[in-house]
Amino acid sequence: MNYFAHALPFLDDPYFAAATGVPDMLVVVDRSLKVRIKHARPFVDDHNEITAAVAGGICQHLRDDRRFHKSAAFAQTTLALTLIFRDALGDTAGLRPRFLGHLVTELLLDAALIDEDRQTLERYYEVMESVDPQAVQFAVSRIAPRPTERLAPMISGVCRERFLWDYLNNAKLTFRVNQIMRRVGLEPVPEIFKQLLPEARHMVTQRKNELLEGIPTNRVLTGL
Repeated sequence: MNYFAHALPFLDDPYFAAATGVPDMLVVVDRSLKVRIKHARPFVDDHNEITAAVAGGICQHLRDDRRFHKSAAFAQTTLALTLIFRDALGDTAGLRPRFLGHLVTELLLDAALIDEDRQTLERYYEVMESVDPQAVQFAVSRIAPRPTERLAPMISGVCRERFLWDYLNNAKLTFRVNQIMRRVGLEPVPEIFKQLLPEARHMVTQRKNELLEGIPTNRVLTGL
């Protein structure tokens, strides 16, 4: 799961919703800092309401990811996409096709959810902009095995870049995928990758409900 899918059911609780993205944000900006459920659980009833909400959001992310990654729908979808990418890119060995199968499943699931009600993505960004990045960073520094000074700038960057909108456009999504590929030390995808995305997009959209089975579905939609 990616940022939007994690946060969507909890947009009425801004710090909780923002914190559902914390584990993925730390992977980007402070990769050696791992926040586990065992770290966050003791803080879910903390006297500080922001710390409690942040701890709850982190736990929610980790529980949801565990269910999501163990599901048959995820395994089947990522395998199907891995084979498409392997055959089209001529990369029959190595990590890249498998990594792409996993990554693109998650990004296109976000895209499918956004496409259902695009105003809800605006709501997501309103929620993200309503939280104090320094307060989230302070809470995570209490919860995590060591403090971080890199999270607050990442939260501000998520609001500024609004990159989730790019998932709806194949060229822009390819650009974002290549940002991630470079960050993890894998070869960027070629231009032909864009031609594979319509089929991949259809496949993930068709299985959206299966992929989200067992995940909270009380989505906060605009107009409800």
